[in-house]
Amino acid sequence: QVRLAESGGGSAQRGKSVRLSCEASGPTSAALVGLCWFRQAPGREREFVASLSWISGDSHYDSAVRGRAITFRDNSKNMLDLRIDSLQPEDTAVYYCAAQVRYGGYDVANSYDYWGQGTQVTVSS
Repeated sequence: QVRLAESGGGSAQRGKSVRLSCEASGPTSAALVGLCWFRQAPGREREFVASLSWISGDSHYDSAVRGRAITFRDNSKNMLDLRIDSLQPEDTAVYYCAAQVRYGGYDVANSYDYWGQGTQVTVSS
């Protein structure tokens, strides 16, 4: 079992930055192969944002955030942070952290075994 605790988010103005944190804990957390962030805006499907492989260290970003997002890993805490710069109103969504214990694709929601509760990010213009 893996528990995911998200923090960060809130309200921000266009052009500012937001930093989200996701800490994994629980008996299975030592077996993680990767963490990622998805987001879901009102009326839209959940979509991939960014991921980081615990095994290779490779990171991936969706085209919507590539170039203005970066992930940070804290090995000591089994934590993945996501920072998004130059925020746009289109970044407004609930952001979810998810964890894999077996690799099944970095941007495939169904391949992630555990999910956090989500944290709201609202960007105003």
